[in-house]
Amino acid sequence: MKKLTPESDGSTKDLLADNIAKLKELFPEVFAEGKIDFDALKQLLGDYVEPADERYSFTWNGKSKARWLAQTRSMGTLRPCPEESIDWDTTQNLFIEGDNLEVLKQLQKSYYKKIKMIYIDPPYNTGNDFIYPDNFRDSIKNYMELTGQTDGEGRKLSTNPETSGRYHTDWLNMMYPRLKLARNLLREDGVIFISIDDSEVANLRKICDEIFGEENFIGMFVINSSPSAIDYGHIAKMHEYVLFYAKSIDAAATDQLTDEDKQFQYEDKAGPYNIYPLYNGNVAFNPKTRPNLFYPFYLNPLERIGDDFYVIDLEPHDGWVQVLPVISRKDGIQRVWRWGKELSRDNLNGEIVGYKTEDGEFRVVQKARHTGKVIRSLQTDKDISTRRGTAEVEEIFGAKIFPFPKSVELIRRFIAVCLKDNGTVLDFFAGSGTTAHAVLELNKQDGGSRKFIMVQLPEPCDKESGALKTGYTTIAEIGKERIRRVIKKLNDEDATTTAKETQNPALFSATASAAGAYPGEPGRAPDRGFKVFKLDSSNIKTWDPNFNQLEHTLLSATEKMKPDRTEADVIYEVLLKYGLDLTLPIEKRTIADRTVYIIGGGTLVVCLGMNMTLKIVEQIAALKDEFKPESPPGMRMVFKDNGFANDRLKTNAVQILKQRGIEDVRAL
Repeated sequence: MKKLTPESDGSTKDLLADNIAKLKELFPEVFAEGKIDFDALKQLLGDYVEPADERYSFTWNGKSKARWLAQTRSMGTLRPCPEESIDWDTTQNLFIEGDNLEVLKQLQKSYYKKIKMIYIDPPYNTGNDFIYPDNFRDSIKNYMELTGQTDGEGRKLSTNPETSGRYHTDWLNMMYPRLKLARNLLREDGVIFISIDDSEVANLRKICDEIFGEENFIGMFVINSSPSAIDYGHIAKMHEYVLFYAKSIDAAATDQLTDEDKQFQYEDKAGPYNIYPLYNGNVAFNPKTRPNLFYPFYLNPLERIGDDFYVIDLEPHDGWVQVLPVISRKDGIQRVWRWGKELSRDNLNGEIVGYKTEDGEFRVVQKARHTGKVIRSLQTDKDISTRRGTAEVEEIFGAKIFPFPKSVELIRRFIAVCLKDNGTVLDFFAGSGTTAHAVLELNKQDGGSRKFIMVQLPEPCDKESGALKTGYTTIAEIGKERIRRVIKKLNDEDATTTAKETQNPALFSATASAAGAYPGEPGRAPDRGFKVFKLDSSNIKTWDPNFNQLEHTLLSATEKMKPDRTEADVIYEVLLKYGLDLTLPIEKRTIADRTVYIIGGGTLVVCLGMNMTLKIVEQIAALKDEFKPESPPGMRMVFKDNGFANDRLKTNAVQILKQRGIEDVRAL
């Protein structure tokens, strides 16, 4: 029975060890006595090594430590708080209270490559913002002290005045490791939006180019955050920015926003449409980078389709004109098509046709029938201003308790573009909870099943703030309460709609949803709940340092759980160690007077009972026949190490489980 730890000491995913393992797999010959021979590695890489000392790079004091900080593991855990949650047993949404650096480390296993979209609104580094000091030795202990959870004196961690001499450095050291960890959580088709202002937009762009790759920069939004302008003396500022990056530009896909005023210029048997050039407008896509998208069309100038278009083919014909993608006038770069050859062949003279411009040049164009529009880089309407965001929070709470939050509409647009109807949105600078609000509102509007993960530090509210006067001591409390009130509001609206539908059924269409049900999916209730977790130290006093040994030395029968922790605390720490989703269903059963937790339909079974016998183990093992979990990994089991009277009993228990085909058996 092996000890249950994530690596060798009970901490989170070891990113450095993972990277070294990948390097060893690619270049085993550069390892000698467990160390890397960099000279040998340079020889193998040959021309790909940059020998010059003077090369383009972006660095600052503390960058190497910030990079190291992203690779260190957290020794903490996330403790469940059902009493602060809504629909604990069924919801797929999360609100996690804690230092987002530590929380991101905690999520590395369970949510690795599972997040479709990240939106964050980090501190803008104006000199007074909350800055996270990440240079402490015991991060969990320091976090608890600085947020007033162990000494009762919640206080600001620091401010960052320009006179400090480390104005930009401190901010970069705070952002860099968090973005490094965030990238790991994105799916291959995932994207990230980051709000920022003039103070750090240039530096943020540089570190994002490094972390996400310059080629994965999609664009930058200009947001009309203050329509009436804020007078800074020489200039009255009206705008902020949002940087938009993909995890992989090749895999990223976005949808269009609905355009209710859309007008169409043409119509055929399939319906109305407009036309757009078939070539790709991004010069990063060119014959060198995308050779499969560079090929000729052939256009017949003597055969028309209707009055405006021409017949095209992919094969040459006498008298026909060859048509290639245009060359960029600005950069002189040859462009490529947006479609591959096979897709074009299937749509010849249907969805793609030839066209002659006013200048007499032939083009290939696509018929665009959608009623949407690509999101614009200029977001200028008043619906997305911070004034609107402030009014929204004031309406929810009946008081001014949070300064300058982002508007729900702004975040709703970003989500609508990236998550058509499902997927998970992560916001690890959650603030007042605008992102969660936007997810809930959008799901109501279109019947989607999008999920959110909010992370917010329990930052103490300012002593002079309206929040503290209203009874909210931390920003995390504001965020949780906002989500609760939004959920109640949406549920009340549904109930009102249902009452009206019952009284006047003729006024409603046959497809109108019942209370809490989604259009087109009768019986499926919207997920209007969230689970609250809080960052804390591990529930286990000590972890076995010999986790990687196939045969471990069994610990003495002493209590390892901390006395103030519950079985529920331990169960969720086990989920994190195994890398399982924190929202998996958990069934609790009683077997031979022992409580048994069945997680994820038998994916994991945990029993923390004492005085275990072989007969009890056999009864628990019978669960495998009932649930028949998929293999691999099949059913995994975790017991309490001191739940068995002696080593011989443990050994026999392991053999019984192996006979049932349960190979992964661990103890804590």
